Amino acid sequence: MNIGVDAAALGMSNAVVSHTSDVNSGYWNPAGLIALEDNQLALMHSSYFANIANYNYAAFAMPLDDRSAVGISLIRFGVDDILDTTQLIDDQGNINYDRIKLFSTADYGLTFSYARDLPVPGLSYGVNAKVIRRIIGDFASSWGFGLDLGVQFQSENDWKFGIMARDITTTFNAWSIDEEKFEQISGAVEGQNQELPESSEITIPKLQIGMSKQWIFHYDYSLLAALDLNVRFEQNNDIISTSFASVNPALGFEFGYTDLVFLRLGAGNFQNELQFDDSEDLTFQPNFGVGFKYKGIQLDYAFTDIGDQSAALYSNVFSLKLDFSIFR
Repeated sequence: MNIGVDAAALGMSNAVVSHTSDVNSGYWNPAGLIALEDNQLALMHSSYFANIANYNYAAFAMPLDDRSAVGISLIRFGVDDILDTTQLIDDQGNINYDRIKLFSTADYGLTFSYARDLPVPGLSYGVNAKVIRRIIGDFASSWGFGLDLGVQFQSENDWKFGIMARDITTTFNAWSIDEEKFEQISGAVEGQNQELPESSEITIPKLQIGMSKQWIFHYDYSLLAALDLNVRFEQNNDIISTSFASVNPALGFEFGYTDLVFLRLGAGNFQNELQFDDSEDLTFQPNFGVGFKYKGIQLDYAFTDIGDQSAALYSNVFSLKLDFSIFR
């Protein structure tokens, strides 16, 4: 649930919490759904770790009236066809490859979103209710539930501001572990897997604060600039970190031509990385993206982890957005 959706947003290093205004707002800031003028559908696919893991996303949103909107989205991150070798050796100590089976591990996130305008001009809010499902073959599975709250405000001079509070209820996941399968592997490695893992997980709240503004030049050219501050209530190696919270900024830019072609740049994931000589270097993750929009169809592409600034591999992200006004 932390990776992000929509290649357009990823190309801007996810600095979109203040200006998101389409079907993908259900993920970034549900308050942005209020800007919908018609039904919208979004799809996205990305592969990670040399295509070992697949990340897929689908969302639908629609306005209820001129003051409210709803949306639903589904995310799946999974690794399929994993070899289960726990029964590779039979009771006589012989290796039998016929005993190898395949299993999948996957995380699912189902989100229901609602947005509404407030009486104050330019101010709207949105709420997410999330259901989390995690499956590790037949070995274990969990259910989780959580809430998000988002707010957006647009000033009279077109500056936009947004706040997204994720997991405000400390999203809770309850695990169910197959004890019979656990017993089969508990003695495989001496000193390991001797006790059942914890049966519950808690996701602590996170806060995203953003601001953005768009400028139009000579009618045909536009520039959107956005800054987000990602706040986590823990101490880590973010560029700003204390015992109470850490802050990681993200910068994003979108250059547009006649609302048809878009070029996006972003920089995020600023980290103070400890080197072998005990010194610290500031690193970041640059992102790049392009987009094309014609009538109600928008196709976007993002290329992340440029320059190998982090440990993750390069990722190519594609997304499609369809506005139902094309059928009207």
